[in-house]
Amino acid sequence: MNARRVLAALALIALAGGTAACGSDTGGAGDGGGAAATEVRLGFFPNITHATALVGVEKGLYAKDLGVPVKTSTFNAGPAAIEALFSGAIDATYIGPNPAINAWQKSKGQAIKIVAGAASGGVFLVVKPGIDSVEDLKGKKIATPQLGNTQDVALRYWLTSKGIKTDTKGGGEVHIVPQENSQTLQTFATGDIDGAWVPEPFASRLVLESGGKILLDERDLWPNKEFVITHLIVRQEWAKQHPDLVKKLLQAHVEANKIIADDPEGAARTANAAIEKLTQKPLKPEVLKSAFKNITFTNDPIASSLTLSAKHAEEVGLLEPVDLNGIYDLGPLNEILAAAGQQAVADR
Repeated sequence: MNARRVLAALALIALAGGTAACGSDTGGAGDGGGAAATEVRLGFFPNITHATALVGVEKGLYAKDLGVPVKTSTFNAGPAAIEALFSGAIDATYIGPNPAINAWQKSKGQAIKIVAGAASGGVFLVVKPGIDSVEDLKGKKIATPQLGNTQDVALRYWLTSKGIKTDTKGGGEVHIVPQENSQTLQTFATGDIDGAWVPEPFASRLVLESGGKILLDERDLWPNKEFVITHLIVRQEWAKQHPDLVKKLLQAHVEANKIIADDPEGAARTANAAIEKLTQKPLKPEVLKSAFKNITFTNDPIASSLTLSAKHAEEVGLLEPVDLNGIYDLGPLNEILAAAGQQAVADR
């Protein structure tokens, strides 16, 4: 099975694994920019890298700003969120970079737009003690969250840049083992894998709970130590019908990020309370503190990193060449930022 078919199959599997957690935050007025809307359907992950959404929901910001009921759905993987968006089950979702790229390519630029950034950084290569260099990784098993996902591409590209060969079947000089992050916590603890390239809070958990050590902070591979890990996308059809709602959604988004910037510790607790409600499994205080400080929450989508990430995926054979021109629509966000006296963000 070629890489594209593998990715397609994984998308269907992930769709089956997506979890729905629905709430109804009620409001009043409809959207003045298009056809009347009865609700807004927003997706996100119950993960600390999606703290913008978690804080926004927990603080009631989306309900306040949108003025219509907000139905929230949570997902465990990017492909599941994209399939929900493609089917019209959700209108907007927080998501990682590679699923957005794949959605843009699959729909020939017709399905989605990236309208804001949300988070940068927070990804690490965590390994067993005794592994001190990239050369020490040869012959070892290293986990990633999913074949072709953002972290999987980053690991494969980094190893390739160091002259180390891998393949999509777990062969090569370093054996890459795609598996769910929850499984990685177990396999690392039992010694079935030797390391993992994972986002927070899983990186901190591997260190604090299983004695792992950080071999690489992915921020060190990017200009200015910035790269997108989460951003906000909307369904194009919905956005065209309801431009006012898009702007109101972004208003709540910007407010949530301001709360995080003004009081990171309080925001971390708020996000963790939301995670507990959604999963019944809050992060331990030491994990929460470690993970939250490793992530930068930002309205900037860091567009240059998305372009480079796509090139990396192409170079490791997990993405056909894709033209990302037009994937961003940052006009509404920049209007809100200007009104707040904040600097505009760029789409390249």
